[in-house]
Amino acid sequence: MRLLLDTHALVWWWTNDPRLPARARAVIADPVNKVFVSAVSAWEIATKHRVGKWPEVEQLIAEYGSMLRRSRFQALAITMEHAHRAGTLPGPHRDPFDRMLIAQGELEALLIVTADPVFAAYGAEVVW
Repeated sequence: MRLLLDTHALVWWWTNDPRLPARARAVIADPVNKVFVSAVSAWEIATKHRVGKWPEVEQLIAEYGSMLRRSRFQALAITMEHAHRAGTLPGPHRDPFDRMLIAQGELEALLIVTADPVFAAYGAEVVW
């Protein structure tokens, strides 16, 4: 499987948070699967920390690059095609981070590891 982690799934993986269910843990841990992390997740984590919405991620921000490498996750850059698709997705959902992940999942044929029901509403293939 080729997976794209939603930002909360990434943080919960790194912090061993019990909110990440066994099924999601299993697919992330399986060495056969290729796990991608979007650049938008780095932006979202840093932004939410900066504005005070996610104070507990300070250590993750400081060690983001090394944690990504140690986790064997592949960084997924944002391309012009991704940006265009995210901006033209239909519907009222306004979260730019989610819209980017939906677009990247669609264009790169990735299953998205997320608890957020909005992804399935956009037709994204979801693992949780």
